[in-house]
Amino acid sequence: MLSFLIHNMLFFLIYLTYFFVEINCNRQLIYAVNCGGEAHTDTFGIRYERDPLHGRIGIASDYGKRLLIGRVPPNDYILYQTERYHTNTFGYDIPVNTDGDYVLVLKFCEVYFNAPDQKVFDVVLNGDHTVVADLDIFEKVGRGVAHDEYIPFRITKGRLHFNGEESDIRGGRIRVEFIKGYKDNPKINAMYVVKGKLEDVPRLPPIPVEPNPLEDVKEETETFTKTRKPSGPRQPDPYTLDDSSHMLPIFIAIGAFIPLLFCLCKL
Repeated sequence: MLSFLIHNMLFFLIYLTYFFVEINCNRQLIYAVNCGGEAHTDTFGIRYERDPLHGRIGIASDYGKRLLIGRVPPNDYILYQTERYHTNTFGYDIPVNTDGDYVLVLKFCEVYFNAPDQKVFDVVLNGDHTVVADLDIFEKVGRGVAHDEYIPFRITKGRLHFNGEESDIRGGRIRVEFIKGYKDNPKINAMYVVKGKLEDVPRLPPIPVEPNPLEDVKEETETFTKTRKPSGPRQPDPYTLDDSSHMLPIFIAIGAFIPLLFCLCKL
């Protein structure tokens, strides 16, 4: 019980930090879209534009508006309640053409399925780099809980570098694509690209750990055992008593009977 309270206190402090920390992302912000939804400014001041694919590709959905989203403050629910999905592979073009370090942040939330292995898909960057493989949102965080993927990359002289691989940038734009697989349709709730290092990007707070009722019962039992007071004087352990005093009369009787038996045998 104590460990659970400590963990949740730490989560609460991290959650307060999520509300009040000042992170200057707007001056480095390159691109931000509330996929499937309208324009929105989040807790950190990041301005998300209305989805540019509106009415063109895929299906916009606000099905998630019936849910309270875990891990984020209410102001940012909308980023995870709206989404764009498609029955085929689809993507967004991002204007990035200057050298430097960048981070792509992809925001997801499972708002429909109630089990893992229902929606699984990949995310590919710039046509060549699989940056997220076999993403199963429910398996990672469950239903109605925010999940972000953080993808750092670098641009040098017109080439994108990711995880030791590189690809050409054409027309001053890179493309992020959500790949259709065999498990339902690919989707995205929101995304943004910021110029900077991974450590400069705000992160979601950790998921609180649910208490184990069996552990609580064990802790309560141990506490009761340690604090329980005896009702009377401490009794000696019967198994540690010396039994020789009880056997002495028997030894005397045997010693007296043996000479008598010897005499009887002589007659």
